[in-house]
Parts: sequence; C-alpha cells; structure tokens
Amino acid sequence: MKKNKEKDTKLVRSINKNVRSSTRKLNPILKSIVGKKVDLAIRNLSFSDKRISKDIKKTISSAVANAENNYQYDIDNLIVKEAYCGKQVVMKRFRARAKGRASPIMKPYSNVTIILTEKEQQKENHGSKS
Repeated sequence: MKKNKEKDTKLVRSINKNVRSSTRKLNPILKSIVGKKVDLAIRNLSFSDKRISKDIKKTISSAVANAENNYQYDIDNLIVKEAYCGKQVVMKRFRARAKGRASPIMKPYSNVTIILTEKEQQKENHGSKS
C-alpha cells in the first residue's frame, strides 16, 4: 500500500550537465539544501559566498518552473527531496615550470541533479481524543 502512495506523488527533476566545478566542492552545498522548502533553499544560495551556488540556484529555479508548468504544482508546497552531483569530463591543461618541466592542471566538470516533490499536508486531528 505504501508503494502505491509513493507512485502517486510525481517527482520533478532538473539536471544541469555542465557545471564548472568539482563534485567535492558541490557536495556540501547540495547537502545543505536537501529537505528544505524551495524558497528557503534559493534564499540560502543567494547569500552564499561560494561561486558555484549561482549555478545550483539556476538549476533549482528550472525545477520549480518544470513543476509549475508540467504538473501544475503549487510553488509554496515544493521541497527539495534529493540533490546530488556526478562527475563529467575533465579539461586537462598544463602549466610551464622551471627547467623545461610541466605540471598538469585538471579542470573538472560536474552534473547537478535536483529532484523536487510536493509536501504532503499533515492531518491536524491525529492526537485528539473523543
């Protein structure tokens, strides 16, 4: 019975496939927004000092637009269910060093996936006695 209930709730997804940052730098930011309401997550990212938080904010805004346009969800009830990132390509460059040597510079890319869901309304009368 629980599985049917989970299938009824539609998940809204937004994927940004080329974020110019490593997954190691993205993970703490993504973990900080999981479980929060969408407007709170966007506000936290707006005031974040991290450079990459702008791209994450864009991805969340895209997911909100998908929810509103495709599923007619109410924006106020949306929460961030999942947020994760994965590795993408790595641009390889080199820096010239002394004595004709070179050292590599790795410029990693990542992909960010944001999954939103609508918050279920909890019943108020579950604790009252007659």
